[in-house]
Amino acid sequence: MSTRREKLEAMLSDAPRDAFLRYALALELEKEGDHAGSLTRLAELQRDDPPYVPAFFMTAQQLVAQDRIAEARTALRDGIDQARQQSNAHAAGEMSELLAQLGSHAE
Repeated sequence: MSTRREKLEAMLSDAPRDAFLRYALALELEKEGDHAGSLTRLAELQRDDPPYVPAFFMTAQQLVAQDRIAEARTALRDGIDQARQQSNAHAAGEMSELLAQLGSHAE
């Protein structure tokens, strides 16, 4: 029986540029405790053209969980800019809300 990660990797071998599959694999890596691997995959999605907007929010959430607040703020600001450029008001709103919740924490 294949693991969820193995299934995603197999699907990616057929469609290596599929942003959603790459995002799903990053989430699976996070679930398995491979935080560095997950953040690396999310960073790749952020460098795509166009960037994959959900990757910014998930990056920020993972960084907050690791108490890397300044980096999380940067990911959120970059993500908000990208979401607005892609006319994704919902994602921009979610990221703005998390940014506001962080307030002056760890500054």
